Amino acid sequence: MRTNNFYGEGGVRLELTPSTTSPLAIDVTESTEMRIQRLISENPIVIFTRSSCCMCHVMKKLLSAIGVYPTVIELEEEEISALPPSSAGDLDDHHHVNNIPGDAPAVFIGGTRVGGLESLVALHLSGRLVPKLVEVGVITHVV
Repeated sequence: MRTNNFYGEGGVRLELTPSTTSPLAIDVTESTEMRIQRLISENPIVIFTRSSCCMCHVMKKLLSAIGVYPTVIELEEEEISALPPSSAGDLDDHHHVNNIPGDAPAVFIGGTRVGGLESLVALHLSGRLVPKLVEVGVITHVV
């Protein structure tokens, strides 16, 4: 599992693997599911993705155009199945391909799974994305 925090044009990449000796090392006793849930709760906007995912790139571009720089977590193939699905009433249509457990990319805003790229774009086009970002405190006003 790798974490990317993007601030402005630059970024910081933290490789969070059990062999990491930095103070940011993960707890090797923590399950993948627990780690993913912790990351969702600790970050107002997080995108879980596969390595070199072009859809994730578009998601980051859309959010950065609004002035939001999400935490991006690259999951290994065996970790993707640990992603939680949307629950009833969440923002995404349950028929979308990118709204099933174990599918990436998946964006979470304020702890709620929004879905994948199509869902994020639909949220933006419907005018509900910016208010949601204001609601979770990542931007302070509607532009």
